[in-house]
Amino acid sequence: MKKVYLAGPDVFFHDAALRAEQHKNLCLSHGFEPLHPADGVEATAAGIYHANIRMIQEADAVLANLNPFRGAEPDSGTAFEVGYAVARGIPVIGYLAGPTQIKDQVKTYYGPIYFDDEKEMWLDQNQSMVEDFGLPVNLMLGVSSQLVFGDLLTAIIHLQGQLYD
Repeated sequence: MKKVYLAGPDVFFHDAALRAEQHKNLCLSHGFEPLHPADGVEATAAGIYHANIRMIQEADAVLANLNPFRGAEPDSGTAFEVGYAVARGIPVIGYLAGPTQIKDQVKTYYGPIYFDDEKEMWLDQNQSMVEDFGLPVNLMLGVSSQLVFGDLLTAIIHLQGQLYD
């Protein structure tokens, strides 16, 4: 049975334990052994980090919830886990609710942006460039991961197609 690491901010939600059980059962019912951050018994920051790294190293793939969390971007811990997996050559399927581009997410969370004709780029209210590659996440996540639009089940089905077709 292939092992999948379940990355995402779901561990922070009020119903984290329920979500973890649902996600693990979904993986098992589709032929994958889930590796879930909540399964670690560590209580310190360093312990959690090392436990999650070990699970990623064991994984045949990573399924990452890349939906915006506490702002316009995915959870920073999830972004790290994706990068770590990619650096190790582990395939990553990132899933998002929809294809909303990052520049539109910035507008939603931080207010108006505008196109500077002279600089030929989008800028936010702080004069910082707003990435515009037509992706729903930062290019480093969008290019390194296979993105699917839907939920964890959508990602699992996509992974099955990648591994077994």
